[in-house]
Amino acid sequence: MRVKQQRISNFNIANVLTVIRLILVPVFIVAFLSVTDERLWLSWAVFAIAAITDKLDGHYARKYNLVTDFGKLADSIADKALIISGLVLLSWHGYLWWWMTIIFIVRELGITLMRMFMVTKKVMAAGIGGKIKMVAQSFGIAGLILPWHTFLSATLTELFIGASYALIGIALVFAISSAVEYVIEARKINEESSENAVSTVVESK
Repeated sequence: MRVKQQRISNFNIANVLTVIRLILVPVFIVAFLSVTDERLWLSWAVFAIAAITDKLDGHYARKYNLVTDFGKLADSIADKALIISGLVLLSWHGYLWWWMTIIFIVRELGITLMRMFMVTKKVMAAGIGGKIKMVAQSFGIAGLILPWHTFLSATLTELFIGASYALIGIALVFAISSAVEYVIEARKINEESSENAVSTVVESK
């Protein structure tokens, strides 16, 4: 006798946290349009809260088995919206090279579109490389936003800013490597889908 699997509602704590992160993105953008010390602190706080919701929604989704297709896609979109807005504004204010931001944006949008296209065949969850990239990006961006000079010496400020740039560099490496992994996975899914389609046709004859 087949046991019917219980459908997980999209309205759960994990997805609510994801939606909150989406709402925080425009708040972050408005806050970071100016680079005064006060606005930088506000931008950093909003970015940090949004990043924390990313950690929490994943925790609740796994702990209470609240993983949904909506959650997987919305979480990815929320992450990319937050990261892309942070990178663009950092470059806009002259804190980050545009070529790095462009590479990140092309990668993020390309992978997101590919995952949305592949969702009809299989939902592609984030791999370990993508997660490392996300963590490095988050800490790197937060480190470049935070006005270290308001509470640290010039030497320590330079040290932490340098560490933030190093994290962005690490994120760039994993952004490229994880993109390759996604493409390979998508290719395998397409091949499996084609094989299943052929098998179905043969069995129906």
